[in-house]
Amino acid sequence: MTPSARLQAAIDILGEIARTSAPADRTLREWGRAHRFAGSKDRVAIAERVFSVLRHRASLAWAMGDDSPRALVIASAGDETLFTGGYGPAPLSDDERARLNAPPREAPAHVVGEYPRFLEEELQRAFGARLPEEMAAMQARAPVDLRVNTLKTTREAMLAKLGGEPARRSPFGIRFPPGVTGLNPCAEYELQDEAAQIASLMSGAAPGMRVLDLAAGAGGKSLAMAAMMRNRGEILATDVRAGALAELERRAARAGISIVRTAREAEGRFDLAFVDAPCSGTGTWRRQPELRWRLTPQRLAELCAIQDSLLARAALHAPRIVYATCSILPCENEDRIACFLEAHPDFAVEGEVFRASPHSTATDGFFAAVLARRGASG
Repeated sequence: MTPSARLQAAIDILGEIARTSAPADRTLREWGRAHRFAGSKDRVAIAERVFSVLRHRASLAWAMGDDSPRALVIASAGDETLFTGGYGPAPLSDDERARLNAPPREAPAHVVGEYPRFLEEELQRAFGARLPEEMAAMQARAPVDLRVNTLKTTREAMLAKLGGEPARRSPFGIRFPPGVTGLNPCAEYELQDEAAQIASLMSGAAPGMRVLDLAAGAGGKSLAMAAMMRNRGEILATDVRAGALAELERRAARAGISIVRTAREAEGRFDLAFVDAPCSGTGTWRRQPELRWRLTPQRLAELCAIQDSLLARAALHAPRIVYATCSILPCENEDRIACFLEAHPDFAVEGEVFRASPHSTATDGFFAAVLARRGASG
């Protein structure tokens, strides 16, 4: 493909990302399957363009006064000679050419920080004076972390086999630089950011325990806790999405885990409830930059209501709860804990709350807190 044709492909893919709720990487894969003529170098170049635009969408749109896929790609390319028609994008209009060549204007904080304007107050609550540095770190590419399955091997053995570096805080984590390839999940490891591994460690899951994984999704936390439990005890993983539970069952079988049972609804009493709550995903903006621009105030309010509901349900089943989100927003984290404690005065926060971000901990953005019923042995 010519450089111009790659730009047109990026415009088309960005348009599809804007029209759907599918992850950007899935949209790119589907485009590649539908356009077999695109070679591996073409696909890499197109993906890099698409993700660069998504990471810098606010500043590109500010420069062009337009957030359409075509305008964003024009600003990202910065070269009008690539817009020639044919298999590439149509030539620039006079207005587009003027905007591309206009002197830069001073941008407001939300444009420089590449976040939706309506989140400014929440992000100020989260980071205060550190907000510019925190948002700058969110614009970089994320490293690749994996969690060693200690039921099958050791971290030392996997370091010798795969390379990489030991994670800073997780005893079963290994880190690789951004863009590394060839690390496909297998029996010996799963891909999982170090912050999520730390949240699993905070559960204190141990052999013989009964654990409820509420809103388990595809089960990353269930698998981590099962390894901590040495595959002894019971984990009930629940989720309203049957497809996610089927994926969890497949992953558990691959990992040699037999203690995980899946169900659509929780039942019975447990030693621990893990609430990996659906959230805005603001902590994963490095990996999924499209999430920045899909979040709305209405959706955020809906998520907070779901989080409250899940915490209340967890309290019915266990005297100890781990509440976790991949969010950096206080309204999904500290505010939800405060709301829960007000409604459940028999619970209290146990130990230190875990707050993570790319700038402060070199991980994804994450939040985790342990809530324990007063007087319950732990």
